[in-house]
Amino acid sequence: MSIYKKLFEAKKEIGKISKDSTNPFFKSKYFDVNSLLEHVEPILSKHDLVLLQPIANGFVSTVIVDIETSEKVESSLALPNIQDPQKLGSAITYYRRYTLQSLLGLQAEDDDANTATKQVAREIPSNRLKRCKTLAELQSVYTGLTRTEQTATLTLKDQLKQTLK
Repeated sequence: MSIYKKLFEAKKEIGKISKDSTNPFFKSKYFDVNSLLEHVEPILSKHDLVLLQPIANGFVSTVIVDIETSEKVESSLALPNIQDPQKLGSAITYYRRYTLQSLLGLQAEDDDANTATKQVAREIPSNRLKRCKTLAELQSVYTGLTRTEQTATLTLKDQLKQTLK
């Protein structure tokens, strides 16, 4: 059986994931990476799939390997240039969660994003960026903007990046 067939079967068992943690800044819910792993890994293992999350060459990756065939699928994100180890650790955790969520195409069961999105949508993107207190927060807010908003606020984001270092 191919890795894609195994992933297909595993995804049917994984189903929708409950967002179990709250982001106090945005008052929104998200998947805690440890809870997510506790839910997903036993199901992947049942299908002879192993989950790896290496950090190499400036990238955080999520790799799922078929232990029978060595076939693999992967999702990676380049780490930001952060010198503060605590902030870098936060970015790594964030990227581990989102590369896994993306790779498996996970959906949230109790998603209250509609409410959060409506509140955030009324706010001017530049004001959201200006409220950021850390580089990790700036990155989170910036990546949550639409491409059009990112283009419009790129200069501001770069200025704030220098200020927050």
